[in-house]
Amino acid sequence: MANTEKLIRGSDGKMRCAWCGSAEDYIAYHDEEWGYPVHNDRRLFEKICLEGFQSGLSWLTILRKRPAFRKAFAGFDPGKVARFTEGDVNRLLGDAGIVRHRGKIESTINNAARAAVLKKEFGSLDAYFWGFQGKDAGDLARDLKNRGWTFVGPTTVYAFMQAMGLVNDHESGCWVKERIGSNRPLI
Repeated sequence: MANTEKLIRGSDGKMRCAWCGSAEDYIAYHDEEWGYPVHNDRRLFEKICLEGFQSGLSWLTILRKRPAFRKAFAGFDPGKVARFTEGDVNRLLGDAGIVRHRGKIESTINNAARAAVLKKEFGSLDAYFWGFQGKDAGDLARDLKNRGWTFVGPTTVYAFMQAMGLVNDHESGCWVKERIGSNRPLI
């Protein structure tokens, strides 16, 4: 049975998770991305980094800045980001299009180098992250931290797992829950 307090009806008549509200870009993110299984290494790396940037902020803020983040961080190519220098950090600190937080910027560069190690060990980020499907976010967060990753606490990691489809947390009654639950399309 659907919990109608956690659902909203859109102007198209479809029931959605209430968190996406009425902002068109948030609705599009909910309908087309959030919770769909992602197996692309670059998209996985981008999302774990953006979740770190989101810490303490609204996801809508990060979503709206995502194009600027992609440009600033070389399309979230871990190999390129791992080679960023202090000059790049200073450039990013001056980029008003992104969240200018030194710790989060340096974390993204650090995590890019850590991603290379994961890819070498597991063959891909996809193989590593999807190995935690059905497990607790705390397990993944602990493992990442033990491997030297930063800004990957359990809350951040759970949001990543939700967004990348490792769990399907769309509310019962949300039209997307049924869609991704039945055929689990890959994006």
